[in-house]
Amino acid sequence: MLCLRDSIREDDPSVQRLLRAMEDAGSLAALLLAAWQVARVLAVHLVEAVLAARACRPPAWPRCPTCGASLRSKGFAPRQITSLVGPLQWPRRVGRCPQGCALPQVAPVEEALGVQPHQRTSGALQYLGCAVAVCVPFATAARLLGWYCGGVVSPRAVWCWVQAAGHQAMPHVQEDVDTVARGHVLTPEPLAAERTALPLALGAAGVMVPFRPQAGAPTGKTRWREIKVGVLARLGQHRTRLGQVVTRLQHRRLVAVLGDYDALPPRLWGEAVRQGLLTAPQVGWLSDGGRGVWCLFEARFACHATGILDFYHAAQHLWKGAAAWLDGRTTQARRWFGWARHRLRHGRPDGVLADLAEAFEVEGLPATARDTLRTVYAYLARHREHRNSAMYKALGWPLGSGMVERACKWLIQQRFKGVGMRWSADGFNHLLHLRLAWVNGRFETLFVLSRSPNP
Repeated sequence: MLCLRDSIREDDPSVQRLLRAMEDAGSLAALLLAAWQVARVLAVHLVEAVLAARACRPPAWPRCPTCGASLRSKGFAPRQITSLVGPLQWPRRVGRCPQGCALPQVAPVEEALGVQPHQRTSGALQYLGCAVAVCVPFATAARLLGWYCGGVVSPRAVWCWVQAAGHQAMPHVQEDVDTVARGHVLTPEPLAAERTALPLALGAAGVMVPFRPQAGAPTGKTRWREIKVGVLARLGQHRTRLGQVVTRLQHRRLVAVLGDYDALPPRLWGEAVRQGLLTAPQVGWLSDGGRGVWCLFEARFACHATGILDFYHAAQHLWKGAAAWLDGRTTQARRWFGWARHRLRHGRPDGVLADLAEAFEVEGLPATARDTLRTVYAYLARHREHRNSAMYKALGWPLGSGMVERACKWLIQQRFKGVGMRWSADGFNHLLHLRLAWVNGRFETLFVLSRSPNP
């Protein structure tokens, strides 16, 4: 402690107070917090000293882009930037054109460090801010960053970082879409050998998100728009402590778009190829009975995957038919539903369809009940080939589309549907691209591609 006290400026009262706080700490938690404060202040002193030393070196002045004259030094000017360890201040040499050309002052040392002329925060702090904002609201992210760096970070600043990073990330996603549109195949993502032998499951669903009626205007009636979400995952087996074997998702990847289902197919197809759709030993499509979802399946994936209708979703429709035909309050309705559900569960839908067809002929059946039965019959007939739960369970496939519903909740609802949240299309899309990169394990690479490195 004495050596540390001597190495840090003895005349800095704030540092001495922090050192005394370490010595007086009564618990391990208090000691660690005090040590973190000392480490942060020490880091600021070290970085500022290095920056000041570099600023004193003779720079290589560039030439004026207007007249071609070599720029000349105009002395030192102070510079401040907020970093992960707190505010940094240092002098740097600036230069201008000797001919008086209208040229902003140039600081060669900043260009060497990758610092932009009007940058107020370091790239590392912006990276951390975007990573935190992916998971929590902007105000919470700003508060956490302030605690970390020992300064004040505004929610508006975090929002601007997310918008900038998301805007620069979107072209990379569009590049993949254009590659698929040209008929090219995306490079498969490397997988461990044990995962390439696992079945590949995929599916899609929609989730509603509140939007502002007009961009930039917080007033007005909320406009709800549907977000299309696609999920891909390898299905592995896991044995619980009780010896039960359950299916567990591995290597999950998500895609999502704001718009109609026409925008989802190229992204989902490209990601599916990237995840081994063409080489997987088994491929299954898990989904509820939404028409748009199954149109997507028939158009893009029917040749490569087995369609599996969510059994629980089908059972809900079956109960609607039983309640319309036999009155849901009666024992007869519950008994028929149980028997029909059992046959549907074990891959015998023909008997269920025959019962529903006979119900159409019942005399005195209300028109509303007859319409409901027709709807249920059409639903089950349309998905007759997608419903063999016994076979799917024997192969280790889930009976429901819970993996898709959980993906919608995890990706969209947990971040975009908080109390009082309403989004603009641009604000939503920028954060969505960052959140997709995060959940897909590509956030670090994406951010490196969209940012110049900062020390």
